[in-house]
Amino acid sequence: MSDRYPGYDVMTKRNGPSWNDVTRRVIDNRLATPKGPRFFSAAEFETVRSIADRIVPQRRHDPIPVTDFVEARLLSGQGDGFRQAGVPQAGEAWRKALAALDAEAQAAHGMPFRQLSGPERDGILHRMQNGDLHHSSWGGIPPATLFTQLVARDIVFAYYSHPTAWSEIGWGGPASPRGYVRTGYDRRDPWEAAEVKDGDDAAAIRKNRRVR
Repeated sequence: MSDRYPGYDVMTKRNGPSWNDVTRRVIDNRLATPKGPRFFSAAEFETVRSIADRIVPQRRHDPIPVTDFVEARLLSGQGDGFRQAGVPQAGEAWRKALAALDAEAQAAHGMPFRQLSGPERDGILHRMQNGDLHHSSWGGIPPATLFTQLVARDIVFAYYSHPTAWSEIGWGGPASPRGYVRTGYDRRDPWEAAEVKDGDDAAAIRKNRRVR
């Protein structure tokens, strides 16, 4: 449950006027994404999970299955229609990035990336983001490119494709069929969740529970 939108659950909109049959089917299929390694090896899967734990840390009892969503996208073959010159297809690029991160972790700490402590993983990821990693395993691909255009991007997109994340930010979900009207900054439609700020009373929380 979100501190900013307590009591709000976007899934209460499932059978209301906000979502149509197509929207419901898309979300239901997404929530039914299979668990566990399918595209990655077991070791690669755990490495992706260990990266996601640092980029989108989660403390909830039932975390968003970020790694499963990344896998599902790679298995589908769905891409963006473009990629930077010299960067391979997404699946190959992911495997190259994971192998290079393991090589960097072995060189710096004597163990695979997934076995490092949180601060150690943070340190390597920060260096990857800044392009300050130079192991030959990168194969000439700039680490910063793989971080910003692949690894961090796919992980963040996977996180925010889940309804739990939508509830956290007070979003109403796909705009079909109702759509959004008040799209300006700091404006919202009356059926959207109201942000609870310091000093707000329980009435705002009750309102969030009622939005459809």
